[in-house]
Amino acid sequence: MISTGLTLLHLALSAANPSGQIIPTSFEAGRVYVVPQMQDGTSLKFYTDSGGPTFLLQSTISRLHLPTQAMPKEYGDDATSAKLPMFKAGLGVPAPLELDGQISIARRSDTHFDIRDGMLGEAWFGGRIWTWDYPKHQLTLEAPAWKPAKDATRTLLGFPVDDKGARADNFARITVRIDGKPVDLLLDTGATTILTPEALTALGDKLPATRAASFVGDSQFQAWRKAHPEWRVIDNAQVGTKTPVSIIEVPEVEIAGTRVGPIWFNWRSDRAFHDYMSKMMDKQVEGALGGNALAHFVMTIDYPGATAYFKCMHDCKTAAPAR
Repeated sequence: MISTGLTLLHLALSAANPSGQIIPTSFEAGRVYVVPQMQDGTSLKFYTDSGGPTFLLQSTISRLHLPTQAMPKEYGDDATSAKLPMFKAGLGVPAPLELDGQISIARRSDTHFDIRDGMLGEAWFGGRIWTWDYPKHQLTLEAPAWKPAKDATRTLLGFPVDDKGARADNFARITVRIDGKPVDLLLDTGATTILTPEALTALGDKLPATRAASFVGDSQFQAWRKAHPEWRVIDNAQVGTKTPVSIIEVPEVEIAGTRVGPIWFNWRSDRAFHDYMSKMMDKQVEGALGGNALAHFVMTIDYPGATAYFKCMHDCKTAAPAR
């Protein structure tokens, strides 16, 4: 349920900033952190992830002495939450629209990469319109009256709804085309891999080991490999996994009528997407589309309108009309 008070606050902020609010960010190898500045001049650092949860770390709560409160019972008997601190004007980030701006508290992060103060995920993005300008390294909270550029292309997104038709979660499903076939994926701006030294040597792209990634489940990975033995595969490519992870180079991915590539996809088990992630989505997904593919674009996600808009900025090809 979206808080009326926070909705009115968002409308007021948008009226004051009709062109949107540029969020202080740090883009790191296709991965997006927000770095708001508090009243005393110190900065916080939150990882952002359209395909992940929203939480504040307990260490951050303790360091900042933020007041906490119990969350509703459906979140667990011991679940607690807190609100973001006050930020300097023009250098902050908005509170999520749900739960009156409260954010759950996690004792630690289960991710395999650095989460300094917390993560702002699907619940934080939900209910608003956001633009990721990957080439300019800029994240913007758009005003409700935002209109897409005339040369942007659009694609509908799938979201889960409850039995009353209300949005259940804000995990977005996007349909892309790969090898001439539609593939449903989680739209996942936070998808991350940490590559092995051997994989870095094979790629030779000079990007850091920790970087944006895209994922694909085993059945689709093996289907691509069988159909296209010429597609490059690097085995044992990811650090810190119990099961060896290979990556496969897909020559082209068609996103909203634009072809980009090549794009590397990290292997994942079918269970990770078919059995786990798909339960939180409107239909089954085969993997996730991440920042290594989105890096070509200015992308806007209109969460209320369940639509994404893409403007390709480099290395783009217009897709042929579907037959």
